Amino acid sequence: MASKNKKLWYALFTAPLLIIFITVVIIPFIIGIYYAFFQWDGIAANPKVFVGMENFTKLLQDERFLNSAWLTILFTVLSVITINVVGLSFALLVTSKLRTSNIARTMLFMPYLIGGLILGYIWQFVFLDVFEFFGELTGLNTVFFNWLIDPQFSLYGLVFVFTWQMAGYIMIIYIAGLQGIPNDVVEASKIDGATPWQRFSRITLPLLMPALTISLFLTLSSAFKIYDVNLSLTGGGPANSTEMFAMNIYNEIFGSGNYGFGQAKAIVFFLIVAAITLTQVYLTKKREVEM
Repeated sequence: MASKNKKLWYALFTAPLLIIFITVVIIPFIIGIYYAFFQWDGIAANPKVFVGMENFTKLLQDERFLNSAWLTILFTVLSVITINVVGLSFALLVTSKLRTSNIARTMLFMPYLIGGLILGYIWQFVFLDVFEFFGELTGLNTVFFNWLIDPQFSLYGLVFVFTWQMAGYIMIIYIAGLQGIPNDVVEASKIDGATPWQRFSRITLPLLMPALTISLFLTLSSAFKIYDVNLSLTGGGPANSTEMFAMNIYNEIFGSGNYGFGQAKAIVFFLIVAAITLTQVYLTKKREVEM
């Protein structure tokens, strides 16, 4: 009887969340798949013309979409590497014998609390005024200039800002992983004469694989889906040199009025992100070490 009451309480508390998830995510996703097979401008009064797989075949001829796909892949690779390297470095720093470790954790985590749109506008000011000021002050105009107006540097500027935003959050995950490593294992390696690099590569890193799995998943999915920082920092410019997947889909639907074609892009986008993230989780899970 008690177990039945528990199940009823579980159902009572999970039902609202399940209803919201189905209403906000599942139903729109299914409707989006349906629209992907039609040519439609998104206006309810206008007719929908069934075109079958034509919207999907057109993707291979859309140079702007293919360019945004390449830029998104490049941005994701660079961001995943920089965010995890910086986040792990921060975690190692604040878990060492640092007197101001608590203050450091707070300060390093704070950028993640700033909304993506606000963050982009803040860094617009930094690149426009602060970088140019340092360029004039130091004479290093080839380094300190407004990266956002240069097609060759604007993507790196986006990577820099996204890393600044996400590194503190990933740091928290790595801190939890580091604190879960048994001290006796580390002490035993010190007694055996292991160098700091050997302790890190042979003990710390293998035992951090669960945290690495989570961190890679979060950074991969977030980098692929980036939109708010992309919108406020560069708006996809200059000359579409920073137009990512999500922004290209948005512009196709709401800018060009190609609702069906945009939905086809969104379905392909979903499949790519799902395939890459699930593969990453599978591969890193296999390398996890049980303690």
